[in-house]
Order: sequence, then structure tokens, then C-alpha cells
Amino acid sequence: MSCGEPHETDCSEILDHLYEFLDREMPDNDCTKFEVHFEECSPCLEKYGLEQAVKKLVKRCCGSDDVPIDLRAKVMGRIELIREGHLLPEQDATAPAPATPQEQ
Repeated sequence: MSCGEPHETDCSEILDHLYEFLDREMPDNDCTKFEVHFEECSPCLEKYGLEQAVKKLVKRCCGSDDVPIDLRAKVMGRIELIREGHLLPEQDATAPAPATPQEQ
């Protein structure tokens, strides 16, 4: 996604690292870059607001549930596969790969 306007920090970089910003898992100077970008770019600000709302909803609904220890690693692995283009967001990472025509 891009708003079509030039920015010091590209929209794709902002969206690729949005969860790190939401979770405050980045250095302060990088957070400042994001805040400046959101002031300039309404599509990215809207996406940020949506993801922030989802995060608050999940916390409110599931905040007291115990999370399996390996869940974060699995989720981060899935995100990395999607970023690298090895997996589409709607694909099930645990499902077997579809058969190729040679295997059928």
C-alpha cells in the first residue's frame, strides 16, 4: 500500500514494521520516524488506527488467557514467511502443500 505521495520513510517500510511500532519494540528514533510519517500519510495512519484497535480488542477479550510459550515464535515465523513471499496471508502454514500436477 502506498498513498502515492513521497515520504522520507516509504509506506511499505512503515507497514512492514507496524507491529514493532505498536508493541514499542523499536528504538525511539525509529518510533519518531513512524510518528512523522503518520502525520503526513492518512492511509498509513488509518491502518495504524485499525491495528491498534484490534490489538486493544484482543487484549480486552483474551488478556488473561495463558499463552503457549512457543506461540510468539510461530506467529513471528508465519509473518516472516508472508513478508518473504513464501506464503500468502490466507494460506494455512500448517497445511500440507498442494499436490503438483506431477504428483497427481
